[in-house]
Amino acid sequence: MQRIGFIALPGFQLLSIAVLSVFEVANWEIGEPVYDVHLLSETGGLMRSSIGISVATERFDNANFDTLMVGGSAVVGSLTPGVIRFLRQAVERTRRVASTCVGAFVLAEAGLLDGRRATTHWNRARDLQARFPKVKVEEDRIFIIDGPVWTSAGMTAGIDLALAMVEKDRGTDVARAVARKLVVYHRRAGGQSQFSALLELEPKSDRIQSALAYAKRNLDKPLTVRQLAEAAHLSPRQFSRAFRAETGQSPAKAVESLRVEAARLMMEQSRHSIDVIARQTGFAGSDRMRRAFLRALGQPPQVIRRNARAEATA
Repeated sequence: MQRIGFIALPGFQLLSIAVLSVFEVANWEIGEPVYDVHLLSETGGLMRSSIGISVATERFDNANFDTLMVGGSAVVGSLTPGVIRFLRQAVERTRRVASTCVGAFVLAEAGLLDGRRATTHWNRARDLQARFPKVKVEEDRIFIIDGPVWTSAGMTAGIDLALAMVEKDRGTDVARAVARKLVVYHRRAGGQSQFSALLELEPKSDRIQSALAYAKRNLDKPLTVRQLAEAAHLSPRQFSRAFRAETGQSPAKAVESLRVEAARLMMEQSRHSIDVIARQTGFAGSDRMRRAFLRALGQPPQVIRRNARAEATA
C-alpha cells in the first residue's frame, strides 16, 4: 500500500485537497485500497480553510510516505519552521514530493526546488522566480516532473498531476477510468499551456468569435484579413477595426498566437518533425515558427520539445 500525505497549512484552499479524490477513486477502480491517504498538519486536529470550513488533520510524526504533497496558503505565518523541518526530513525517505498551486513556495522555502524546473499558478510564477532565483520557474505549465519533485499550476491542475501519478503507478487504463469517474480530461499533458489563446483574446461579439473559430480550423492555410472578415460577415476595414477594439490585438498577431499554441501542442504530443509541424500550423517555415515561439514563449521549439520529452521520460 502506498501512503499519500497531504500537508494542509492554516488558510489552505479546499480545492487544493481535491487532488486526494483522485487516489480515492483509484482505490475504487482497482478494487482494493492501494492508496492510503492522510491529511497532515504540524499541530494536528482541526485545520481551518480559507473559506472557513475546517477539516481534521493528523499531526506530523516519523511515519514514512510514498508521496508527500503540499498546498499553499495566503495566511501570513502559516509556513512555520516546523513545516520546513518536516519536509526536509521527510523527503529523504519519500519516493516523491509534490506541490499544488502556490504550494511550490513551500517546497522552494524548504530548498527542495533549488536547481529544479518547477511551476505554480501563472499569477504567482514571477514572484516565485524573484524570491527563489535558484528555481527554474516555467510559468506556462500544467505540471512539471523533475526527478522526484512534482509541481503543478493553480487550482484544478493538481488533479492533472495526481492523475499522472496514478498513471505512472497503475497504468493508463486505471488513470483513464479514474478521470472518467471524476468527469475530467484523462490527460491534459503536463507541458500543456495554462492559457488558451482564444480565452486570452476574449472576443465579445459573435462575429469576431466566428472569425477566430474559422482561423483555428484553418491554421494550415494562408489566413488573410479578407478571409477572416468574410467569416465575420464584415468588410475588411470594419473587421480590422472591430477586431482590435474587442481583443486589443491585430488579426495577424492573434492568428500567430493560435498557430504557436497549436504548434506547441504538436511539439509536445507528436513525433512530427519541426518542419512538418511548421507547415501544418501555417508557418511559412521553421525559421518563422522559431521567431514566433521566441516572441510568444521566450523559448525556441527545440527546447519545448526537449522539455516535453524529459517530462515523459521522468
